[in-house]
Amino acid sequence: MTPLTRRHFLEQSMLTAAAAAAAALPTQLVAAEPKKVSANDRITVAIIGCGIRGKQHASSLGALPDCEIAYVCDPDRDRAAELAATIGAKSGRAPKAVQDVRVVLDDKSVAAVFIASPNHWHALGAVWAMQAGKDVYVEKPVSHTIVEGRRMVQAARRYGRICQGGTQNRSRGPLAAAVQYMQEGKLGEVKLARSIMYGSRKSIGGPTTGKIPASVDYNQWAGPASMGPITRPNFHYDWHWVWDTGDGEIGNNNIHGLDICRWGLGVTGLGRSVLSYGGRVGYSDAGETPNTQVAILDFGGKTIVTETRGLKSEPYHPDVKNGWFFFGTEGIIADTSLFDLKGKLVRAFDGKSENHFANFLQAMRTRKVSDLKADILEGHQSTALIHAANISWRLGQPATPREIEQQLEKLQVHDDVRETFARTRRHLADNQVDVETTKLTLGPRLQIEPGQEKFVANAAANALLTRTYRKPFVLPSEKDIGV
Repeated sequence: MTPLTRRHFLEQSMLTAAAAAAAALPTQLVAAEPKKVSANDRITVAIIGCGIRGKQHASSLGALPDCEIAYVCDPDRDRAAELAATIGAKSGRAPKAVQDVRVVLDDKSVAAVFIASPNHWHALGAVWAMQAGKDVYVEKPVSHTIVEGRRMVQAARRYGRICQGGTQNRSRGPLAAAVQYMQEGKLGEVKLARSIMYGSRKSIGGPTTGKIPASVDYNQWAGPASMGPITRPNFHYDWHWVWDTGDGEIGNNNIHGLDICRWGLGVTGLGRSVLSYGGRVGYSDAGETPNTQVAILDFGGKTIVTETRGLKSEPYHPDVKNGWFFFGTEGIIADTSLFDLKGKLVRAFDGKSENHFANFLQAMRTRKVSDLKADILEGHQSTALIHAANISWRLGQPATPREIEQQLEKLQVHDDVRETFARTRRHLADNQVDVETTKLTLGPRLQIEPGQEKFVANAAANALLTRTYRKPFVLPSEKDIGV
């Protein structure tokens, strides 16, 4: 068995044991909400974005007794109407369905908004809402650029608003217990954390002349983005794979694992450097973001390696496609279980979990940022790492396998970065992608200005810290919010 295969087998075995150990523990959920709440105590909220995640927000909020959904908002009037009808059928009172978020923000009775819109609207919607005196729950990734994320933090602090990010794993009790174990030094020196996201996605088709549904107000939908022609067959959802509106799979799903890695390692900021490689390979379509991507985030003595796959792949584990590992000198943590250095299960962590939405509502009542499980500052810092990785990839050039290996050797970080490339190369070969002829994109190693959210002597990279906004959908400046 090769070292690569042995390492993969060990990690698969640990995930198997971790899944079994977690299943054997009783589910503990904090009962944060009273069973009966008077009408005067209910918090009036609105849901912005009525797609897949917006519907999940509606379902979760509908189960909580202390809030009332007064609005649903989506530039697609059919989506908004459908969700309003669904909520009405369950609650007996349908919320208002609108297309323009500014209608919601002008209503002073709305205390909070839950943003589940496409990524390019997250920051603008959140900052506008906080300027209007509303608290905000915003889905991951919380922003579309690094500057946007920082502006959200500034707005929350300036206006005294409660702002929660949608990284709901932070409300999991067993995971919090595992993080506390590491932060107490019991795992020893932890130099490496790995975030893994394997999820097969087919080609989105195109490029073609895409159609904007008649039910969509395209001006409202585009908002800060351009109103250029649509080149993908499916208008909704596939915006994830276009840079103007989305952040690729690393931002769509691997943000969860990366956030946990950063939490467990106890690192803040953008670290010391970032490098990303990968490509949109295996097919040709209208998508722009990579479907295969690895990012190496160097925090000086601590390294996070994220691995994202979008082509057909065997699950990392039959029951787990999204996982994380922490490797310490005294043991290994996989998911929410502790293992010894040989991969033998020591124990599963336990702890009471909390409803992430209920946690936000409770913090609204106490007005204590410290009560939030995922304050916007945490969401911003994890999302900023996603953006930094994407910036490296977007500035990359086609490279041979040997060129990638040589660059990885120069990083002087954890040995796993080379193992990950070998694993990625083998995965692509299984999908009939020969990286000798179909070259991957190798991004530059971007060094971070110490203590700042910008890159050292790289004008092209720093230009991608923000975006061009289409009036009137312009992100308020620091001056606008009084920073």
